[in-house]
Parts: sequence; structure tokens; C-alpha cells
Amino acid sequence: MQMFRTRRAACPLPFRQQIVALAATGLLGACAAAPAPQVINDPNEADNREIHAFNRAIDSAILKPLTAGQTGEPGLVGQGIGNFASNLDLPGAVVNNLLQLRIGQAAENTLRFGVNTVLGIGGLFDPATALGVEGRDSDFGETLHVWGAPEGAYVELPLLGPSTDRDTFGMVVDYALNPLRFVIPKPERSVVTAAGIASTLGDRGRYSETVDSILYDSADSYAQARLLYLQNRRFELGQTSGDDDFEDPYEDPYAE
Repeated sequence: MQMFRTRRAACPLPFRQQIVALAATGLLGACAAAPAPQVINDPNEADNREIHAFNRAIDSAILKPLTAGQTGEPGLVGQGIGNFASNLDLPGAVVNNLLQLRIGQAAENTLRFGVNTVLGIGGLFDPATALGVEGRDSDFGETLHVWGAPEGAYVELPLLGPSTDRDTFGMVVDYALNPLRFVIPKPERSVVTAAGIASTLGDRGRYSETVDSILYDSADSYAQARLLYLQNRRFELGQTSGDDDFEDPYEDPYAE
């Protein structure tokens, strides 16, 4: 927030109004998606490796022991928490769908949110999928991509892991623009936060074998995590296609 207050004459709008203005400007270039990067841009590798070592230490000391024995498909409680957390992300996805001018996806995500909130008891269950309304996740990092913003440098964030300059900024904007932040009272927001953390821990347990193979069995876990993240993200954004161009980050990279 401080960076927006240092030069009031040049940037007099509050943060949320600046985001809206940025969105309006971005719509003008909504058809000029950023070209596919051809290389890995990692100018701050030394600093990123230090953060990666910190994240790996946190995983080894806390996350890995905490999720031990949670491999495989989640149970009823774990699935419910995951459904609830995913449902809470849908309003933000709808905002990004609209900013990307993807009206059909916005309508589908809105319908999915309504069905799962009402019929799924606040999102604990997922009747929308059974009805064929699967929806599609989106974020402001993807919106920036659609507007033509470049990927930027690779970055590893403390506790949050791999990202890029574009996606890091996108995470900040997603938090600021999520409609639920203006609807859910502050005391109840702690439940939302707890659900997100629990869902993340569930994913760590579910994919423990693959995560462990990358973090602890790789000759260079930093390079491996970086490669898988960038390949997966570029595939999600439609910048790569075909099995030869994409490696599933949840697939064992040492499997025959």
C-alpha cells in the first residue's frame, strides 16, 4: 500500500480504484495475449534458491510430517473441505472471466457457484459436477496474460512456492478484488482462511509421493520445481500444447 502513497499527485486514486482503472485499460488489449516464452527467465536465481531452501526446510519440518498418511484420495471430510475452499474461489474466477471477456465461462462459473452453494450446503458437496457444470478456474495472472502482459522473471515466494512476476502481482489483485471479501464479515473470514490452508495441506498429503520425489529425490530440487511449474503454467494458459511440450507436475518425473 505504501508504494501507492508516496507520489499522490501522480497516483491519487485508492488502491481498489487503481485496480479498476487498470482493468478498464486492460480490456482495450484483451485480444493481444502475451507470446509464449521460449526460455526460463531467472535473473534472481541465487535469491530464489535461498527461499527454496527455506520452503523445503518448512516442508520437511512441518508439512511433510503433518500430512503423513494422507496419501490417495481424500476422505469425506477432506473432500468436503476441498470442495468448500474451491467454491469460495469461484466468485474471483467470475471476475477474471469477465475481465478476459469470456462471458460463457463467467456464466458457467456463476451457475456452478450458485448450485454448489445452495444445493451443496455452502459448497461442502459438489452437485454441479454431477449436473455437468464443471466450471473453469481462473486468476488475475491469466487475465494479465490475456491482456498481453509478459510472464516476467521466475520467482519463488516464501511459503507460497514457485511463481512469476506476473502471477505474483495477480495473486495480490485476486485477494483485493475477490467479491467475498466485501460480503463475508471479518469474524467469518477466519473460517475461509482456515479452509484454504486445510485444502492445501490435503493436496500436500494427496500428492506426497510426487512432491517428495521432486523435493528430496531430485538431484536439483529447485531446478526441477521451477521447470515443472513453468511448463504447467504455460500449458494452462494455452502457450504450449501436446504431450511433448508438457510435463504434469503431479506425475513422477522418474517413472519409466
